[in-house]
Amino acid sequence: MTTYTARPITAPVLKELRALDDAGRPMVSRTDEEGGAPLRCCLRRSEPGEPIALVSYAPLRRWAAQTGADPGAYDEQGPVFLHAEECAGPQGDALPFTRAHRVLRRYSADGRILGGRLVEAPEDFAPALTEAFADPGVALVHVRAVEYGCFLYEVRRV
Repeated sequence: MTTYTARPITAPVLKELRALDDAGRPMVSRTDEEGGAPLRCCLRRSEPGEPIALVSYAPLRRWAAQTGADPGAYDEQGPVFLHAEECAGPQGDALPFTRAHRVLRRYSADGRILGGRLVEAPEDFAPALTEAFADPGVALVHVRAVEYGCFLYEVRRV
């Protein structure tokens, strides 16, 4: 059986994004009055009153820089929410953000998209990840929101 783990944006990358995001813009903090923003630093939804920021993030580019892959045209950047200040990171190892429709996008070790799958029901989420990682060519999976296509988090084999 394949085991995998959800990976938040790491602390060193968060520090960089809080200075300049992947589009070269400085972070702008705001108080989240309503709550509910999907935070990529700790993989939970924001609480009302928390200081958060919306920054541009290029997840595949950053992964490729670590692995030597060349994602070519698959390199992209998009908006992600994070705490405006350091946070404790994820609490527990449960898969986050599984209650709404999600797309699981599979990538090869060279950074190419191998396919994707729409997961509609929360109970289908873990089996869909198991299915994705059953393919030995899958190096990582991006979990994305359907409504905007935004990156939520990365999943890798353990």
